[in-house]
Amino acid sequence: MTKKDPYILDRPTGRRLRARDALVCVGIAIVLLVLIAGPSIRHTGREMSSGVERTVVRAVGEPAGWVGDRLPLSDAADSMTGWLSPDDKLTGPGGFENASVTAPEPGGGAPAPITPDYFDSAAIGVKVAQLPKLRKLLVTGDSMSQPLDAELARRLAETGGVQTVRDAHLGTAISRTDLVDWGKLSVRHATTTPDAVVMFIGANDAFPMSKPDGKTVNCCGADWATVYAARVRRMMDIYRRDGAARVYWLTLPYPRGAARQKIVRTVNAAIAVAAQPYRSQVRVLDMASVFTPGQRFRTAMTVNGKATIVRHPDGIHLNAVGARVAAELVTARLRADFKSIGG
Repeated sequence: MTKKDPYILDRPTGRRLRARDALVCVGIAIVLLVLIAGPSIRHTGREMSSGVERTVVRAVGEPAGWVGDRLPLSDAADSMTGWLSPDDKLTGPGGFENASVTAPEPGGGAPAPITPDYFDSAAIGVKVAQLPKLRKLLVTGDSMSQPLDAELARRLAETGGVQTVRDAHLGTAISRTDLVDWGKLSVRHATTTPDAVVMFIGANDAFPMSKPDGKTVNCCGADWATVYAARVRRMMDIYRRDGAARVYWLTLPYPRGAARQKIVRTVNAAIAVAAQPYRSQVRVLDMASVFTPGQRFRTAMTVNGKATIVRHPDGIHLNAVGARVAAELVTARLRADFKSIGG
C-alpha cells in the first residue's frame, strides 16, 4: 500500500454542480422575484424619471405587476415578513383618524384650531388671493418707521391714487403704555380703514409688563416674550380687520450694542409667534436677515452692486438708503397682494 500524500486533498464524492445548474437556480429566483415583487417593480418604474432605465424597468414591471395582481404571492410575502415592521395595535385617545384638530390632547385641554389663515399662500406655493386695489396705506410705528414712511409715500405717489398716511410715534413702545397705548391706538387706526398697514416698531421696547395673573415680568425671558407676543397678536388682528386688510410687520435689524441685540432677538421671536394665526393676511418681512444676516450688525451692505452704508450712526435705525432697501421689499409684497395699486 502506498502512503497517501498529505498535500493532496480528497476530491468531493458528492454531485458536482455545473454552470448550467447555477443558471437554472438564478432563473428560478428571478421568476419567483417577478411573481412576488411584480407590483413593487411596476410601482418603482412608474415613479422613476424619464430615461432608458425607466423604460427597461417598466418593460419588466408592467407585465410582472399584472401577473402579481392575479396571484396571492405578493400578499403572502407581506404577511410572512410583516413582523420585520410590526403595526402595533394601539388603543386609547389621541389618534388622528376621524379626529378634529381641536381634539383634547392626552395632557388635557384642547389645542387651538388650525385654520387656513395660518398659512401664507406664497410660502406654500399657492396663488395669493389678491385684494382688489390699494387705495390707502398706513405706515406707523416708533422712530424705526422713519424715513421708511417718507420713502413709501414717495413711491406710491408716483403710481397715483394711493393715500399714504404717516403716523410715527417716537419714543413709544408696545411694552409700555404711558406715552401711547398701542392697543388703543391700533383700534383707532383700524377705524380709518386702511387697505394695508406697515408696522415698524421695537427700538424702545424692553419695559417690564404684567402677566394676566398680575405678576410683573422683565425683559427678555420667555414670560416677557409671551406677554409681548400676545400684545402684538392683538394689534395684528385689529389691523387685518377680519381679512379686509393686509398687514406688513417688519422685524428689527440687529443693532450695534450687545445689550440691545438681546432685546431685538426676543422682539423678533415674539413677532413670528404672534403672526402665526394670521399669516394669510399678516406678512412678517424679515429685515433682520436683510440688513444683519447671521444676527451680526453691519453698517454697510451691497446695494446696486456697491458697498453702501445703510444704517444710521446710532447703530439702531436705517438711514435713507436703508429705508429705500426696505421700501423695495414692502412694495414688492404690496404688488403681490393687491391686483392694482392706485390708479
